[in-house]
Amino acid sequence: MEARLLHQSMSPFMPARDRPHCRRTKKPLRSPVLAVLTSPAGKIAEIVEKATTTIRLEEDAIVTKYKDNWFDLVATNHLSRSVQAAIGIRNKKSGYEGLVEAASAAYRSFNPTEQRELVISALERAFPRPILNMIRTLLPQSKFTREYFAAFTTVFFSWLVGKCEVRESELDGRREKNVVHIKKCRFLEETNCVGMCLNLCKMPCQTFIKDSLGVPVNMVPNFDDMSCQMVFGQDPPAISDDPAFKQPCFKLCKAKQKHSEKCTS
Repeated sequence: MEARLLHQSMSPFMPARDRPHCRRTKKPLRSPVLAVLTSPAGKIAEIVEKATTTIRLEEDAIVTKYKDNWFDLVATNHLSRSVQAAIGIRNKKSGYEGLVEAASAAYRSFNPTEQRELVISALERAFPRPILNMIRTLLPQSKFTREYFAAFTTVFFSWLVGKCEVRESELDGRREKNVVHIKKCRFLEETNCVGMCLNLCKMPCQTFIKDSLGVPVNMVPNFDDMSCQMVFGQDPPAISDDPAFKQPCFKLCKAKQKHSEKCTS
């Protein structure tokens, strides 16, 4: 009986004034989080390291932007056409993009020895032999000649290699300004390939300058920061002794599209 009366008194259809008032007790608020799964410290460090590596790779992939003037474009297109004529493969691109495309075609289509020979042939097409012979006659190897070539390179070939400056080195027991320091090689940065650097730039340029101008030059690339040193008056080491040929290619190599220690052969 009491239960029935209580049920009727609690009916939702009763007027609000007739309903019994119930005191609500305040309960402490509970966090909705019931448990937290924690990772070991080593796992966290691994995640942080992976994130850092990804950021570093993205930063390394950033390419320097160049604003080529009319002289840069004329020189680049002239060399690009010379390379295309030497390898027998044409492309419709212009400017530095066309030069890199021609170099990439040579790298894909020929072995390292052929690549070096083709680039030397392209350089002979680009620079007339009579002018080179005249320079060699008027400027025999000397301190003045080495310093002149270094200064000339920084002024007239920055369109090819990027920003560069003259530095000193010791040669035959005396100091002279015979070194061209390339801050970040444009060709290496654009191709992102150790093999193309060595077989399409370093080796053929060393041979061409020595044979055409009578001055030895040793090109020393730094594949960590993409800089390079051109040391006029210094004979380059043999390939078997050259540290550059022991360098594996970049992980983001544009030519091979894979990481390979045989990128130079």
